[in-house]
Amino acid sequence: MFCGSDEFSIESLQALNQEKRTKTGSIASIAVALGFTSISDRHVYEMDEPGKTEPNRFPGPAPLHHTLLEGRKTTGVTLQTLHPTKFDGGKIIAQTPYPGIEHGAETVGQLRDVTAPLGARMLVQGIKNGLFIPPVQEVGWYTGDEGALKFTYASKIGPKDRHINWASWSASDILRRQRIIGPLWNYAESFAKEQHGSRKIVKRVIWEHGFRLLEHECHLFPATGHPVIVGLHGITQKVYIRTCDGNVLVADMIKVEGGTTTEAFHAARRTGLAPIPTTLDNLARLPHDFVAFHARLA
Repeated sequence: MFCGSDEFSIESLQALNQEKRTKTGSIASIAVALGFTSISDRHVYEMDEPGKTEPNRFPGPAPLHHTLLEGRKTTGVTLQTLHPTKFDGGKIIAQTPYPGIEHGAETVGQLRDVTAPLGARMLVQGIKNGLFIPPVQEVGWYTGDEGALKFTYASKIGPKDRHINWASWSASDILRRQRIIGPLWNYAESFAKEQHGSRKIVKRVIWEHGFRLLEHECHLFPATGHPVIVGLHGITQKVYIRTCDGNVLVADMIKVEGGTTTEAFHAARRTGLAPIPTTLDNLARLPHDFVAFHARLA
């Protein structure tokens, strides 16, 4: 059986096939499992997902992502047997030694390119060395007693991981998440005009094109997480948002729930995210070249 994500597994599958063609007898046949819901043979190989320094006690479906999100500079791969009843519960039979290797990756694709060849070589070498033959020896180095060295569960990446917390995420946190798991999003208040006033609506704002860091000092945006649209009297308008660490992020385009990605100014005016006049004459009469969203992002 051969397990793992397609992008990572293909390298190991190619290595297995190449080893099989050498006719050394170490590999007689290869059975590929694209997905499974039960475990039938505890002595079948499983190459666990890469990016976990110790996946047997640091399990989860998204180790590559969490390696980068946590800012870990080193990585490694692990080979483990398949447990008869538990996923990620087998014995570790080969593992990159602590502290791992420096990967230098900034994206999931780059980290995969580093770890996939390592995993392929470890899998083939493990088969050649007969590491799966009973009695199987556990060689995992992490026991949980390594002091400050802590590992979290590499949970599946979902919407909550992309939901920006402006009160606690620094500019570098936001830019890192944007690079690794973007696009990110927030809730924002908008107002829909009605016959007898207006009605408040909370909409999701998706930062499809992401942010960039404002390189110079700017004191125009004192409130953390409260977007300001600047350039109302000019040709282009941009959204500026101050982060909790005092930096300012800039976005050109946004997507408001139910709409398409467009310039922030037009999206905010059309959906009522900010009190922007709908006519050019009224827009020209504004005393300032900027306008803030109705409320901070949630």
